[in-house]
Amino acid sequence: MQRICAIAGLVSIVALCACASTPPPPPPKPVTRELPPAPHQLAADLPEFLTLPNQQPKATPVRVGVVLPFNDSSPGVRALASAMMKAAELALYDSKKADIVLMMADDDGSPAGAAASVKKLLDQGAEIIIGPIFSASVAAVAPLAKDRGVPVLAFSTDRSVASPGVFLLSFQPQSEVERVIAYAQSQGHKKFAALIPQTAYGTVVERSFREAVTAGGGTVADVEHFSPSVGALADPVKAVAATGSDALFIPQGGSLLRGIVPTLAYAGVDNTKVKYLGTGLWDDDTNLRETLLSGGWFAAPQPSSDAAFDAEYKQTFGAEPPQLASLSYDAVQLIALLSTGKPYHRFTFGALTDPNGFAGVNGIFRFRDDGTIERGLAVLQVDPAGFTVVSPAPTTFQHQGS
Repeated sequence: MQRICAIAGLVSIVALCACASTPPPPPPKPVTRELPPAPHQLAADLPEFLTLPNQQPKATPVRVGVVLPFNDSSPGVRALASAMMKAAELALYDSKKADIVLMMADDDGSPAGAAASVKKLLDQGAEIIIGPIFSASVAAVAPLAKDRGVPVLAFSTDRSVASPGVFLLSFQPQSEVERVIAYAQSQGHKKFAALIPQTAYGTVVERSFREAVTAGGGTVADVEHFSPSVGALADPVKAVAATGSDALFIPQGGSLLRGIVPTLAYAGVDNTKVKYLGTGLWDDDTNLRETLLSGGWFAAPQPSSDAAFDAEYKQTFGAEPPQLASLSYDAVQLIALLSTGKPYHRFTFGALTDPNGFAGVNGIFRFRDDGTIERGLAVLQVDPAGFTVVSPAPTTFQHQGS
């Protein structure tokens, strides 16, 4: 990662609980919900804080708490937590920062577990917290961290748990919706309809869709809902086909997406005249085989932006990283960048919300004052030969406001 101004990044890793083990480290729109958090309450080390065996006298290590569900009941979640920890270790190694210590704690996949772990980390002198993943756990740890003036870099996609001082370093579907709708409007599309799945994801993206269309001066002609489990598409498809819209938003992926577009064609929708729009769920090579999706647009990180990280992770750990592993890598690299400041005054609200942003594995990003994240995304077009970039991801926020 590098800041849009610069970047830096050996590392010490300490487990605060024996219940999680990892291999040794390798050689939106701004909304003011409350006032920014108070400064860190600590001004110097305390005797009970975690220290390093080789720590220089009077040196203050950068203590970083990491809260992940290492012992969650789901094997998949446990595997994800392990991969994210490995990515964090890789970032620390790459940063060449010998004064950073990772203090691991298991949240066992529950809000109560997350809160207990964060309390332990804070008592050990953590200056900043990485994690948790789940929104309920983020909500549980937020007041504890804020009470100490310690910022949180969490991985939930639920914007409702973001707040000043609790920053969501995640992939948020709202950003994808805003990007693809804005691009479509820039290309002359004005009348929009949508087919929205009746899911929690659908609820989130529908709200963003309506707001984005309105903000850009467009018209929402119709929004129809369907149940992915039932797959009853005929009536909602017929309804949107009758609107005469010039753009149709379909935030659905997988085989159901590939079943929707033939149904649209049967209802008289011409995909050469009506622009199909999607989210990152469309980023699936199997969609390339559905010719009726050709020409459709969706927003996602710039293709191959994470290629170097993927290669390094695979070479180090012998496996492909899950997509979310890049988030913990970015979190640690961001901490390494800001770690040169004065202890207990380096991870300030102002530093973390720098309008210039930061550059991570998946492109540039910056935190809004309300704790949500803004990412620089590309717009891709579905073509038979592959996904084509029709609007590259920005490389700077310089001309996009503060």
